[in-house]
Amino acid sequence: RLVALVGPTGVGKTTTIAKLAGNFHLRERRRVGLITVDTYRIAAVEQLRTYADIIDLPMEVVSTPREMRQAVERLADLDLILMDTAGRSPRDEVKLQELRSMLAAAQADEVHLVLSSVNSLENLQKTAKQFADIGGTALVLTKLDEATGLGNLVPLLRSCRLPLSYVTNGQNVPDDIAAADRRRLARGILGIDATH
Repeated sequence: RLVALVGPTGVGKTTTIAKLAGNFHLRERRRVGLITVDTYRIAAVEQLRTYADIIDLPMEVVSTPREMRQAVERLADLDLILMDTAGRSPRDEVKLQELRSMLAAAQADEVHLVLSSVNSLENLQKTAKQFADIGGTALVLTKLDEATGLGNLVPLLRSCRLPLSYVTNGQNVPDDIAAADRRRLARGILGIDATH
């Protein structure tokens, strides 16, 4: 399967990719590969390459749809390919079109929209709406440990209509990530325990 993570800048996509890769490879013994199209930020490529080297995963860096197709072909024998994309301003239609082209070339099986839970409800809803035509299949919420409360997530989850796949609650790779759990999230929204 090829799973792409998309979203605005600064929400933690690259760190989330590293956490997912670490868990699937080290804990579940899956053969995992990484693709990054975030060539706009040199630090992002180096950050992901560092994780790939530590976890011992193959990684491809692509900048065109043609290179994307070739990279996917080279990694086709793996169980899972995780694709890191450049952060996009939801107001930049040209960049969003570039992202759509890359996703089409990759033929992604899943597209997870990554949003930071520290943003205001208005920002979260606006961003989710502007990324809607990318074809997202799920939602990842990051930085639960930094949020002062999770009450703003209820209207977001209702309005964006994407199932919640994962939540992150810290910077530790690969530990601070969990599959979405209704009970845990409900406890966080009620203020009982936002991080566990």
